[in-house]
Amino acid sequence: MLLFKRFFARIFAFVVVNKIKRSYCKAPEIQRKTLKKLIEKAKNTSFGIDHNFDDIKNYKDFIDRVPVRDYEQIKKYIERIKKGEHDVLWPGKPKYLAKTSGTTSGVKQIPITNESMPNHILSARNALLFYIYETQKTTFLNGKTIFIQGSPVLKNINGILEGRLSGIVAHHVPNYLRKNNLPTFKTNSIEDWELKVDKICDETINENMTVIGGIPSWVQMYFEKILKKAKKKNLTEIFHDFNLFIYGGVNFLPYKNIFKDLIGKEIDTVEYYPASEGFFAYQNSQSEKSLLLQYDSGIFYEFIKTDEFKKEDAKRYNLGNVKIETNYVLVISNNAGLWAYNTGDTVKFTSLNPPKILVTGRYKHFISAFGEHVICEEVEKSISELCEIKEINIREFTVAPMINPKKGLPYHEWWIEFENEKIDIGFAEKVLDKSMQQKNIYYKDLVKGGVLKSLKIIVVKKEGFNKYMKSIGKLGGQNKVPKLSNNREFVSGLESFTIQ
Repeated sequence: MLLFKRFFARIFAFVVVNKIKRSYCKAPEIQRKTLKKLIEKAKNTSFGIDHNFDDIKNYKDFIDRVPVRDYEQIKKYIERIKKGEHDVLWPGKPKYLAKTSGTTSGVKQIPITNESMPNHILSARNALLFYIYETQKTTFLNGKTIFIQGSPVLKNINGILEGRLSGIVAHHVPNYLRKNNLPTFKTNSIEDWELKVDKICDETINENMTVIGGIPSWVQMYFEKILKKAKKKNLTEIFHDFNLFIYGGVNFLPYKNIFKDLIGKEIDTVEYYPASEGFFAYQNSQSEKSLLLQYDSGIFYEFIKTDEFKKEDAKRYNLGNVKIETNYVLVISNNAGLWAYNTGDTVKFTSLNPPKILVTGRYKHFISAFGEHVICEEVEKSISELCEIKEINIREFTVAPMINPKKGLPYHEWWIEFENEKIDIGFAEKVLDKSMQQKNIYYKDLVKGGVLKSLKIIVVKKEGFNKYMKSIGKLGGQNKVPKLSNNREFVSGLESFTIQ
């Protein structure tokens, strides 16, 4: 039975992957058709009437009638949906409201409809089919799978179910995968994150786990707990056949070394790019880390150059006229009723045929206290280079500006929680600063010009980030430590968890 399952998986992967590959060259055309279908479907909704969808004949008309919005600017429509009103942003009512924490809007509730839900499920599936097609590896299908995720318990708001995206998706695991999927519904529903991870350890410690997924920082917590319970040196001693790690939400590179130590070997990884607004992309090849944009999934993508985003007349690009290696803010319209919605994410294209991207960070997560505009991609790559040079393992980090030091020039503070006990901090600071100067010419000019002094590392205690996140009610689930802040709001609360 297992051999048949693996054989069928290879055949299915061949069919699906080749069908997708044949559409690569048609991606811009598919996107044009997607926008047309979205507008036609929603023309009689409140939003469609408000924005004269009946008069939209082409992309220029769409730009003229539908400005780019963030959550606060569509919130009035969401509130109407929550009151039970139909045909507001999309025909009928959404099936779900995905609850997510916004950087400026507090809690956001993003609609998910019957039409948009398959995007979340099929994209995750297709990423694995690409993996099977390329590697021909199918042994992971023999064992159990777990995703360290949010609670699947949903709240009913006038006939619409509300919950975290990962919890919503948990209700849509295909039947043929359910018997191999952990944890149990009861354990997955535990709200206390530390207790939940503890129970997950109990449920999985004697199972043949072959696929494990989740945000790296929270999966790391699970790995460390189960190793302690089992009294083993690494995961391979517990899960002999564990061979695939699936992640999303953050860059894996800074965690690579510590995961290798925890697992006891290097294993294959597949990156997802999911969000409440849609499953935007996934890694479709083990030979490169860029992600295949989901251009045929009911989502229409627009892109605005990050350095022009705040301009009133900022140009909106689509898949037909974007350029590679240019940093864009990602804007989407979808079949859940989001229209020219600013996701807040920044991406750059590495290829146009097929359309492949790298996530470079969050538009609001940067440091530009002095005009340097340091972005997440630069910081994460510098951290990764430090780890490679000295085989340093870093558990977590965040970066913020020190604008008004007690003496001397201002500088950037890198708050880092090291796995290793003895670190040459001076050496680490020099490596990071040199790397940042190579990656960001503005930062280099400010340091060389005597406006900033070289960066400084603040050492965070072991488990310091987790304890701080717990203290502010953001331990686990889809919560993530911001890698960059343009102010000291986050790090000010972290001070009591540092080594003086």
